[in-house]
Amino acid sequence: MTEELAGGTREREDLSRISTGSDGLDDILGGGLDANRLYLYEGRPGTGKTTIALQFLLKGKSLGERALYITLSETKRELEVVAERHSWSLDGVDVFELVPPETTLDPERELTVFHPAEVELSETTGLMFKEVERIDPARVVIDSLSELRLLAQSPLRYRRQVLALKHFFAKRNCTVILLDDLSSSQDDLQLHSVAHGVVMLEQLAIEYGAERRRLRVIKMRGISFRGGFHDFTITEGGLRIFPRLVASEHHRSFLGEYTSSGNAELDQLLGGGLERGTNALLIGAAGVGKSSVALSYAIAAAERGEHAVFFAFDEGRGTVEARARTLGLPLERYLDSGLIRFQQIDPAELSPGEFGAIVRRSVEGDHARVMIIDSLNGYLNAMPDERFLILQMHELLSYLGQQGVLTVLVLAQNGLVGPMETPLDISYLSDAVLMLRYFEVAGTVRRALSVVKKRSGYHEHTIREFRLSAKGITLGPPLTDFSGIFLGNPRFSGAVIPDVDKRDEH
Repeated sequence: MTEELAGGTREREDLSRISTGSDGLDDILGGGLDANRLYLYEGRPGTGKTTIALQFLLKGKSLGERALYITLSETKRELEVVAERHSWSLDGVDVFELVPPETTLDPERELTVFHPAEVELSETTGLMFKEVERIDPARVVIDSLSELRLLAQSPLRYRRQVLALKHFFAKRNCTVILLDDLSSSQDDLQLHSVAHGVVMLEQLAIEYGAERRRLRVIKMRGISFRGGFHDFTITEGGLRIFPRLVASEHHRSFLGEYTSSGNAELDQLLGGGLERGTNALLIGAAGVGKSSVALSYAIAAAERGEHAVFFAFDEGRGTVEARARTLGLPLERYLDSGLIRFQQIDPAELSPGEFGAIVRRSVEGDHARVMIIDSLNGYLNAMPDERFLILQMHELLSYLGQQGVLTVLVLAQNGLVGPMETPLDISYLSDAVLMLRYFEVAGTVRRALSVVKKRSGYHEHTIREFRLSAKGITLGPPLTDFSGIFLGNPRFSGAVIPDVDKRDEH
């Protein structure tokens, strides 16, 4: 197919998109890179530039394209070690070393092997051009520009050489990735103006836990991309990039029907139940029963034949299974059948982007219809150095809502009795808020529950006592003769203290 131009015709091949070798980066760029252009990947040492560059070349090799890695800072053996650790093979990828090999020099290679500090910049670029002309690759990586910068010795000469690179490759059907380790003392913005696109990789150290890595597309001419920072990890197989979640990009049609908790009394308190596409916040002191109420929604979903997922930030699977057994809930049966998936989250190893990707896979891959996050305290503690967690949670909840998923969030307040403090105020993001509290009366500690907010419709405004037993959750009548229960100073004004049916106790 051709495209008419003022000077005649040219093939549209140079307007096609090619994969970066990373599904995540392709998603961020809306399909990949424009072919036959020059791009810049920049980042400090250790951020993953070499790995993602190799992914780019290996993707080309898998498509039958000729790929060339020009290295000025690492040997071929060092690149092979990187590939081996990712279970890759560099067979079929040409590696052109411009550094002295570790073994004795072969006389036939003396013209292509040099030390950057010992030759002129023009010789270096000349050797690169000859190798490109000899191999005629479709994809090229040049690693790294810091060596060219040292040889140039002046910003003007360096810029001229980079422009020479760009003009040379512009005459060829070749897509080029330049790597820069940012070793210069100041930001080299002149490179940004020369490159067709710029991708920045960062590694951030936090006070505790694994380091965080993130990526940002700084510019991309003619390509609409998803801006902002995107978390990524380096695992066997390369960079796993987690595109920033944008809820408006994901929407599906669904019926906003009521979703039962499996407990008729609790559903009645909620005015019929919780609607699909909404989220509910269970808030209260530690141990008051929030996780048990949340778990009942997962069990009820499984009994309907729906998939549910339980993300545990604070507790292990054994603890949750033991709680289910004491409540008479058949959790193990549904875990074994796969209708409920339990996933333990390690707070010290998680980034917000990775958690968002896990949630998306649960919804789009496992078709989860009910999701439990227990607890938001663990989510907050998992990322203490991350900013804008509330905005990230807003996008996550908006996405789940547009997918028709019922989300149950658990948040533990500080303290057990008396005045409570909330470590994270997320109630304004919640469609429903259920308050669970301890209260003391007649020398015993009891539990109370009330729906304090529900955006989607009617709900009871009463405060009810509830009990956890082998028969599950039992709700009592409204505590009409009590006042001050949620203030931590309950007062009884009736004649006979009401109680939940004691026949449910074991």
